[in-house]
Amino acid sequence: MKAIYFSNTGETAIGDLWLAASENGLVAIEFPSTQAEFAALLAKKYSERLIFAPEKLDEIVRQLREYAEGRRKQFDLSIDWSGMREFQQKALRATFAIPYGQTRTYQEIALEIGSPRGARAVGRAEATNPIPVVIPCHRVVGADHKLHGYGAGEGLDTKAKLLRLEGALIE
Repeated sequence: MKAIYFSNTGETAIGDLWLAASENGLVAIEFPSTQAEFAALLAKKYSERLIFAPEKLDEIVRQLREYAEGRRKQFDLSIDWSGMREFQQKALRATFAIPYGQTRTYQEIALEIGSPRGARAVGRAEATNPIPVVIPCHRVVGADHKLHGYGAGEGLDTKAKLLRLEGALIE
């Protein structure tokens, strides 16, 4: 039987994050919630056995901590894309490629993935990103280059905090 392993980062400058991975890579990151709430969220989405296994996620925790401290600009982690629909995968793969400290608009992502009228669909894909921070949906901004929509953590405040960390938000 396959399993989903989960753990948390402990307190970091960007929060106490819960994370989960399959044998194929990272499947979820969730901003502050309880272990029970995170396990319930995983159980709803995955039929695999859930195992609290911090040792299996040490490398992910290390890289997230380095990012939160401003010492990591790029993640070197496997991502398990299998739980995402095709369009969401395309949009989030393009998002994953946005360099540290840079932003793109929803429209730019839509054009990049060959869906010129798909800015709203890209917005929906970003809104349902199961792996925020590592797949940096915080780097995607509105056509007016302002912050719009962010479901993780404390919403737009968290998006702004992540962009400030990367030097991409000048106030």
